[in-house]
Amino acid sequence: MKETPLRSLPGIPLLLLLLLATGIGAWLLVTALQAGLWPQAVLGAVLGIGGALGLGGLYMVEPNQAAVLSLFGQYVGTVKQSGLRWNNPFYAKKKVSLRVRNFESGKLKVNELDGSPIEIAAVIVWQVVDASEAVYNVDDYESFVHIQSEAALRAMATRYPYDQHEDGQIALRSHAAEVSQHLQEELSERLADAGVQVLDARISHLAYAPEIAQAMLQRQQANAIIAARTRIVAGAVGMVEMALAELQKNGVVALDEERKAQMVSNLLVVLCGERATQPIVNAGTLY
Repeated sequence: MKETPLRSLPGIPLLLLLLLATGIGAWLLVTALQAGLWPQAVLGAVLGIGGALGLGGLYMVEPNQAAVLSLFGQYVGTVKQSGLRWNNPFYAKKKVSLRVRNFESGKLKVNELDGSPIEIAAVIVWQVVDASEAVYNVDDYESFVHIQSEAALRAMATRYPYDQHEDGQIALRSHAAEVSQHLQEELSERLADAGVQVLDARISHLAYAPEIAQAMLQRQQANAIIAARTRIVAGAVGMVEMALAELQKNGVVALDEERKAQMVSNLLVVLCGERATQPIVNAGTLY
């Protein structure tokens, strides 16, 4: 089913014309019956009934709205001209909004790529671009969009891990743009037959499921502590190397291997400790 544009007549001039025809027909019918003129009475009845029947062909189309017309179950065409329009009074008319719409899916509980349960939700921005497909290809296009959006979100969430574990790996938490693009493409493929275009799709909620949230928080904290400690140790080792090289270069003091090892140990304790060190100053003895 593909959309076929259909021309319609302006409704206001036809409204005035049909009202005039109905009024003339009613007047002619009454006066003819009073005078006993049956041919004129029949003409008045036909004119009045035709005018009243023609009023059924008037319908309103709002801006960013389409009217899908059918005749006895057969699709005729789609009218997108806004205002009061007129077509065959026997046409059935189904109006479809072409405005941009959005909704937020409910929080879905799914297993991400590593098997950990997570909660995820998304905001979907969409609009109807083919009114005939939206009416005839699916039973209820709004319900179809909501259900397919949740299905696409579930499918997308299972293809990525929550956190990035390797360089270059796409993760749900750290690659929002890539994940949103994938979700939009997935939705566009699913909703194409319904005449719906997906304009944007972004994750609005992402979290571990409550039953594992505390354990995952501890793991994230442990990873952060390890990363911080690794950087601190690397910096401390570089500072110790620089200190020993400067002492040897300037000839401040000559240290044997045992003294160097003791100095390295002391410097690493000072630089890597979590708390401020309390140095003990050797002031000598009284005697």
